[in-house]
Amino acid sequence: MQFLYPSFLWALLALAIPIIIHLFYFRRFKKVFFTNVKYLKEIKEETSNRNKLKNLLVLLSRCLAIIGLVLAFAQPFIPTGDTIKSGINHVSVFVDNSYSMTAAKQDIPLLDYAKERARLVVSSYSEEDRFQILTHDFEGKHQRLISKEDAIAYIDEIQLTPTVQTISRVVNRQKQLLESVSNNKISYIISDFQRSISDLSVIQDTTIEVNLLPVQASQQKNISIDSVWFDGPIPFLNQNNKLVVRVRNNSGEDAEQVKLSFKQDGQEKPIGIRDIPANSTITDTVIVNVDKSGWQQGVVSVSDYPVQFDDEYYIAFPVPDTIKALFVNESGPNRFMDALFKGVKSFSLSNQNVNQLQYQQFSNFDLIILNDLKSVTSGLSSELGQYLRNGGKVLVFPSKNAELASYNNFLSLSGANTFASLNKNKKEVSGINTEEFVFSDVFINNSRNLKLPQSMMSYDFNSVAASIQEKILTYRDGSAYISKYRVGDGQLFVCASPLDNAVNDLVFNAEIFVPLVYKLAITTTKQKSLSYTITNNIVVETENKRKSGDYVYKISNGKSEFIPGQIPTGNRITLDVDDQIKTAGFYDLLLDTNIEGKLAFNYDRKESDMSMYDEDGLKNQNGTNPKIKIINEALQANISGAISDKDKGIVLWKWFVIMALLFLAIEALLLRFYKP
Repeated sequence: MQFLYPSFLWALLALAIPIIIHLFYFRRFKKVFFTNVKYLKEIKEETSNRNKLKNLLVLLSRCLAIIGLVLAFAQPFIPTGDTIKSGINHVSVFVDNSYSMTAAKQDIPLLDYAKERARLVVSSYSEEDRFQILTHDFEGKHQRLISKEDAIAYIDEIQLTPTVQTISRVVNRQKQLLESVSNNKISYIISDFQRSISDLSVIQDTTIEVNLLPVQASQQKNISIDSVWFDGPIPFLNQNNKLVVRVRNNSGEDAEQVKLSFKQDGQEKPIGIRDIPANSTITDTVIVNVDKSGWQQGVVSVSDYPVQFDDEYYIAFPVPDTIKALFVNESGPNRFMDALFKGVKSFSLSNQNVNQLQYQQFSNFDLIILNDLKSVTSGLSSELGQYLRNGGKVLVFPSKNAELASYNNFLSLSGANTFASLNKNKKEVSGINTEEFVFSDVFINNSRNLKLPQSMMSYDFNSVAASIQEKILTYRDGSAYISKYRVGDGQLFVCASPLDNAVNDLVFNAEIFVPLVYKLAITTTKQKSLSYTITNNIVVETENKRKSGDYVYKISNGKSEFIPGQIPTGNRITLDVDDQIKTAGFYDLLLDTNIEGKLAFNYDRKESDMSMYDEDGLKNQNGTNPKIKIINEALQANISGAISDKDKGIVLWKWFVIMALLFLAIEALLLRFYKP
């Protein structure tokens, strides 16, 4: 047995007080005269013995009562192996309030269980102790020590959040605050300890004691919409656009008869009913037909219970009225190119002479085609470079009489191979790169009977950028007929031969020419996001349409509105949303009062996987770190006792208080009822 406050044992000297009282207690006798004193001696001896016994019992009771009282103040305990804590405790309590805590245990959400455990933990400490209440939100007001009463109030205010932190980040956050105090740094983490966030093995060295309180339901079934994307760069107007949906079964049991649906413009369309094997994903498709241009919204949903935060997936996407191409020429329009674009309503072609270009309109076009230019001026080269870096596409058909120095200046600035010399030998195209997007889904069977272009004149290339060159079509000798280069967010395509049908029969090969131009117009290196995931660092990139610094972008859902951080870069702007989005759904992107776009936000799917670490799993993750302890469900049934035993060993002071009261009661009974 040890004592928390051994200095109180000096108070045992108080035992001398009842002993002194007993030794120096003299009773004054009253004289009584008797006529017969024959039996007085015998009576006197019997009464004296009884008085001595009573006084000894009273003395013993008083001494034992004092001993019990002194030992109670010294707070004796039996060590359990942990370091015994004295003085003020600094306690940090983390409550997992992520959406996985919506799972039910005995029809009660896990979050309610976690909050009740947090209240019991705080109540187990004294009024002098200081507390931190922490959640996944990492709010600033939680980064300070507060009183016991305020801690209880903070726990009552905890609500579900879409934000998710790993356990290692939680412990680091607790350390940041507790490092400012000197002693008794104690952490409690109350969570379901999903595998996706429980990186306990990362916590190698810590100056605080970490206690894990698992609050878990039985294994939950959960079906989630994992991701959604279009099977193509952009959806087209009045066409059957294929939307691909990936659904995940996050449990160890097969899911049967899972209903999928897609909602657009207030109308719900069933996708189908599917069976999903355990711990696996399936993909399904839905045909989306859009009959109007502009921004569109849709929701893919799955029927699932009880975990429902990931049952819906919101998407927002623009549908252009037309795909616009600019044909820059020097000798006039090309009748084959004009005929190509007139054949499809969703595509349009504008012809401009190189001497009458309006550079500020470049951003309005999806594709710019340079045809038969004798030279590429420095001004045009600079504007095309900026257009490419911002995500544009440029297709170059050189002139038969090209000034190679000007072309090569543009190509070198774009990081592409430069022209070497003019080759007047006949060359035939023999290879098609069907793995590249341009021809990836054009041919069902790439047979030998497919007619490919041939040229009577072409330019050889200097292989200075061979490492970043991607050949779309190749000649028989392996040299490039059409090459692709990535420039910033854009793409540069270069043909080795002029478009002039006198030296290049590309325009007569419709099976190559038509998909080549169409697919180049819609291809992209950076597909627009259908949605964004709600995290602490959301970043949205869009076109910069601000006229001056007085106008700023805003984000609104009709109920609330905020101004994100704004970092302009050329004709693009980055919006730093940070953690201001808390609810999944649709939001308007506003500039002044005009709606410039639609944004869709979805909850993080990190917690869709409901697999958790049990007690053995937590021990394996923890390894041999002595600072991390697990308070299992059995100990949580008496959390106050478990904390007391952990911090102070097996406490005995209550028993000594009872002992003191018991012997004081015995003394009172002896004095009142014991008659010698």
